[in-house]
Amino acid sequence: MNFGSDNSSGVHPRIMAALAAANDGSAPSYGRDALTEGAAGRLREIFEAPDAAVFLVGTGTGSNALALAQLCPPWGRIFCHETAHIETSESGGPAWMAGGASLALTPGAWGRMTPQALAARIADYPQVDEHDGRNAVLSITNATEWGTVHDAASVAGLCAVARGAGMAVHVDGARFANAVAATGASPAALTWRAGVDALSLGGTKNGCLALEAVVFFDPARAQDFAFRRMRAGHLWSKHRFLAAQALAWLEGGLWLDLARHANAAAAELAAGLRNSGHAPLAPVEANEVFVRLPRAVIARARAAGLRAADWPAAGDDEDRGTIRLVTGWTTTAEEIAALLAVL
Repeated sequence: MNFGSDNSSGVHPRIMAALAAANDGSAPSYGRDALTEGAAGRLREIFEAPDAAVFLVGTGTGSNALALAQLCPPWGRIFCHETAHIETSESGGPAWMAGGASLALTPGAWGRMTPQALAARIADYPQVDEHDGRNAVLSITNATEWGTVHDAASVAGLCAVARGAGMAVHVDGARFANAVAATGASPAALTWRAGVDALSLGGTKNGCLALEAVVFFDPARAQDFAFRRMRAGHLWSKHRFLAAQALAWLEGGLWLDLARHANAAAAELAAGLRNSGHAPLAPVEANEVFVRLPRAVIARARAAGLRAADWPAAGDDEDRGTIRLVTGWTTTAEEIAALLAVL
């Protein structure tokens, strides 16, 4: 009953086979190989963005920090949801890599900002002179840290506010495949067509070994990014192993098939929880389920083999606590049934 994280699942066999194939022989290093060129081209096709600048990296924190540092000057400010991963879980990486940028946290129900809340937060930082710093970037998490998603209209609404304030827009897409699968929108509709400048696209949580991509839809935004990636130590010498994963992950829509499986498993788990009298706290739209249970029940489930993260939330007390249950491409109906049986 492993619902601890979609990071904990293994590598999809097709991706592992692609890695083995890439291991045969030698290839130019540092991204000058044919696989890397092919992976970048395939991403441009999927996003309907033939001029996009594509850079592969190995970690989600690295992709977020690098992208935000590219868009935000050291004296800049990055607006994000108060529960965004760049705020809660990256040890200040984006601010550090940007040379001292700050984060402006914005509230919103279940991980989502609204245009009205964003506009109000931007108004907290009037741009009068150099004392104020610069309101530089909006970062949207999709899917969010609470397992909800922004549809295309929601992304466009937030981008309109950011654009009106002269800011660039970044998407933390560690679970972007889950958002595409959940909304049914095209990758382009959820990004550049809505006004997004840069995407940190995650594959590691969705069947890959270590694969993230930073995509700049306007190549002018990527000027000198190659130097930034190199300086930060995120340019892999054996780059073909990142590219091989990307090509296998994208081939035949595998990336979306895996995300659909994870989302469907979360929906099945949520339905079972409701039937057992434990309704999820947040809307279940992607592959995360949050549920408040008696602490004795949580302990019993863990004793029976449950792996899940504690997720303290408003309303918890000494008797009841909230846990996060994450499904992935490897989640089985048997695991879901076993957890529901314990409950």
